[in-house]
Amino acid sequence: MSDHNLNNYPEDSIESTRQKKMEEFRRSYDQSAIRGEYDAIDSQMSDSDYDQELFSDEPAPERSAYRRRRTNEINSFSDSDTKRKIERESHKELKRQKKEEKKIEKQKAKRNRRIFRLVWIVMIVLIGIILSQFLIVGMNDLLAIGRDDNPQTVTISIPAHPTLDQISTILAENGVIRRPDFFKLYAQFTSSEEGFRQGEFEIETGKDYEAIINFLQSNQNRTDIVRVQITEGMNVLEISDLLYEEGVTSDKQAFLDMCNSDVFDEDYTFLKEIKNADKRYYKLEGYLFPDTYEFYLNEDPKLTIDKLLSNYENRVIYHKERYFGQSKKSTLEDEMKKTGYTMDQVLTVASIIQAEAASKDDMYNISSILYNRLKYGAEYGVARLGCDCTTYYPYRNAEEVPENIRSTFSSTYDTTKIEGLPAGPICNPSAEAIKAAVNPYDTDYLFFCHSSPETGSIPYYSSTLEEHEYYLSIIS
Repeated sequence: MSDHNLNNYPEDSIESTRQKKMEEFRRSYDQSAIRGEYDAIDSQMSDSDYDQELFSDEPAPERSAYRRRRTNEINSFSDSDTKRKIERESHKELKRQKKEEKKIEKQKAKRNRRIFRLVWIVMIVLIGIILSQFLIVGMNDLLAIGRDDNPQTVTISIPAHPTLDQISTILAENGVIRRPDFFKLYAQFTSSEEGFRQGEFEIETGKDYEAIINFLQSNQNRTDIVRVQITEGMNVLEISDLLYEEGVTSDKQAFLDMCNSDVFDEDYTFLKEIKNADKRYYKLEGYLFPDTYEFYLNEDPKLTIDKLLSNYENRVIYHKERYFGQSKKSTLEDEMKKTGYTMDQVLTVASIIQAEAASKDDMYNISSILYNRLKYGAEYGVARLGCDCTTYYPYRNAEEVPENIRSTFSSTYDTTKIEGLPAGPICNPSAEAIKAAVNPYDTDYLFFCHSSPETGSIPYYSSTLEEHEYYLSIIS
């Protein structure tokens, strides 16, 4: 339809509107890109057919085939060059977008790096301030600067087997130190975290760390000391009870087990002479020298026994005295070797003397009787020592034997049933009893007895059984 035809109708008329739509429809596709069936159809359609198709009031199903075909032809009008051009444009746009995104990311990374550097610098400065403050305050405390201006003496109590945390807390709570964390670091750095002693200490608040550690790792500075007297003739069980009552040990069985161990043999050579430890009730019986001692409260049993054995060594093995009017000084050990018995056997005799004698003079007579029986008692019908003090060992008497074994208990040390000496000492004798065992009186006595304690424990000695029975009758 020509422009001339369009001009024949007014612009606002229906026919003019229809003609405009027709022209727009014809120009909407490229005639060179349209081929095949559509050309045939289009060539056969008149203007009225176009109009009917475009402006038809018929339902969609009646004109759908033509519309679908025309729509597909219009949508597929682009040739291969056009497609490649579109792809190139899309690829360029994608690259541009990626480049823009990278630029944005670089800007963000740059901004983040600046923020990170700023935060890092601030953190370093803060850490430096905190660390310098920690070091300054810690070094002042380490050197006792500020604490030594007005030092005071405080009493602190350290528990058994203390940890470094416990030590530092106790010191800080009592004002001995100000920085427990720095004290722990110093102790660990100097390998001093082990070795702190338990007990009570009186310590000044003006000491530096090194002085504090040295002070608390020495028993010499403890103030929880108790004086205990171990009397002559006490046996291991009685000593254990006494130490428990005085607070020296908190575990009696631990003390008894230590008295039956070999842990002291390397330090005390005289213990190596004991060859029958398996036959003894307590290996160290007889070697816990009676004396007055200073112990610490809740002391380690090993430390307690070590004090007793050390005193025995000093008083019996090393200590020289003028004995028995001799011109030369000698030790009790030297005199023991002259008897013909081992030191352990002499100590066993001394323990029986200690348990039986009523006086110092009585010791030497009883010593003579014991040796007489050991030497030739069998000839006179007294092959056994027959000492009542051995009957219930390791207990003092029948009442001390535990009730659950009392009716069946029989001591392997009972000299009324065995011949010769028992396996070991029955108590811990004094130096005087040992002297009596080393140098007995020269007598022919084979028997002895004593009157009751109420009458003075008067001793009676005899050489015959008849004489002995007579003395028994007058004291009964």
